[in-house]
Amino acid sequence: TGELIKKALDMGCNKVIIGIGGSATNDGGLGMAQALGYKFYGSKGRLLGLGGKELTVLHKINTSGIHPAISSCKFYAACDVDNLLTGKRGAAYVYAPQKGADSSMVKELDRGLSNFARVVKKDLGREVEKLKGAGAAGGLGAGLAAFLNARIRPGADIIIEATHLEDKIKDADLVITGEGTMDRQTFFGKSAYSIAKLARKYNITVITINGSVLIGREDIDKNYSGLTDGNFSIINKPMELAEALRTGKKLLKNTVKELITFYLSVIKK
Repeated sequence: TGELIKKALDMGCNKVIIGIGGSATNDGGLGMAQALGYKFYGSKGRLLGLGGKELTVLHKINTSGIHPAISSCKFYAACDVDNLLTGKRGAAYVYAPQKGADSSMVKELDRGLSNFARVVKKDLGREVEKLKGAGAAGGLGAGLAAFLNARIRPGADIIIEATHLEDKIKDADLVITGEGTMDRQTFFGKSAYSIAKLARKYNITVITINGSVLIGREDIDKNYSGLTDGNFSIINKPMELAEALRTGKKLLKNTVKELITFYLSVIKK
C-alpha cells in the first residue's frame, strides 16, 4: 500500500483515495508508513523492522525523511466498517484470527496497537485509538489517519457521491441492494447499509438480495430501526458451495421473481 501511495505521489497526484479492507497484515499501517519514509524506533534506539510484532516495543516515530509531497496531498480512506483500533471490536480481536493469529497472538497484537496509538498521540499529536474505522485492514485506517492525516469515510458514501446516486434514486419506488452474507456486520457501515439508509431518507422501500441471510427480522427491527423491508437469500436449500456457484444464475433469477411478486402483491398493494 505504501509503495503504491509513493508512486502516486511521485506522479504528482494531489488527491488519493485508498480502499481499505481484506488486508493480510495487522500492523497499524507500520509497513505503509515505512515505505513513505517514516522511521520507527524502540526505547533503546533500535530501528524497528516490519510487522505487527514491532508495535509492542515502539517508542519513537521519526518524520524527518518522509515523502515531501505528503503534506500537499489530500488522502481519503474508503472503509466499509467502523471498528475501532483496539479492544474486543478492534483490529486484533476481530480480524487477526482471520489471518491465522491464535488467542495469545491476538492479545499481543492488541497490546501493540494500544501502544502504537499512545506513541502516535505523543509524537504526532493525533488521536487514533477511538477513531471509527481505525481498526479496518489490520489497523491501516489508524495508520492512514496518523501518518497521512487521511479522512476515513465509508467507501459506499464515496461511491454514492461519485455516481450521484442520491439524485438517481430519490424518486424511486423500490431500491434493491444486498451482499454476499447479510449479518450484523452489514449494519456496521457496509455498502448495503449505506444504500438502505440513503433510500430511507426518501421513504423508499428497501429489499435486499443476498447469498445468505444470517440476521432475523426481529433483530433488524429492534437494533437497526427496521432499515430494510425484506431480505432474500438466493440459496433455497442446503447445498455445497460448488452447487451454489454452478446454479447461481438460476438461483438469482428465481429469487428476483419471488422478490418482485412479494413487492407487487404485499408492499406495493
